[in-house]
Amino acid sequence: MNILLCSKNEAVLKRWSGGLGENNHHFEATTLEVAYRILSKNDIFLTLIHRIMINEQQITDMISAKQGNKVFVLSDRPNNDEGITCLRLGCVGYANSYIAQPRLSLAIQAVASGLIWTGSSLMQHMIQSSTAGSTNPGESGTSQSPLLNKLSKREYQVAALVAEGLHNREAAQRLDITERTVKAHLSSAYAKTSTQSRLGLARLFSY
Repeated sequence: MNILLCSKNEAVLKRWSGGLGENNHHFEATTLEVAYRILSKNDIFLTLIHRIMINEQQITDMISAKQGNKVFVLSDRPNNDEGITCLRLGCVGYANSYIAQPRLSLAIQAVASGLIWTGSSLMQHMIQSSTAGSTNPGESGTSQSPLLNKLSKREYQVAALVAEGLHNREAAQRLDITERTVKAHLSSAYAKTSTQSRLGLARLFSY
């Protein structure tokens, strides 16, 4: 898979390149001009770009510049509002510029499988925003998707805690189970409800 790395900071480029994985080939650009030149001449699947290099209109332009190219924005000072803006513009990911290399590798794998990647803070914010104004997930009287009826009792409990905005570790502590078990229940819940993310699952509770 061809990945384009865009940053004026050589240290950042080196950091990102170390988290790409062995099966990916990457190009590097320190200016937008060079980035577009690379995009025009190569089959690029994913572009990782430093937020300080690009404004909102340029994000839109880059997404539409090359069919099949996905854009992932990394910011030195990530915040929820900026992250939501990037996702609304069509980006497939938003994270800290200094994301740990193993997590960057996971992010790229997630995007390659068709998922959207965000940091935990942004995801929690989006979940809480999507369920704002409803009663607590799982309470009677709440309008919920019939898809939730497919879940086992424990899967439903885990899904409801996720819809409250809890992280896996917090859900595990609440239910007195392991974090690995929480992840297993979430994977099963995603499959049964045809959702692909915590946000998608949470939205089923405010159907």
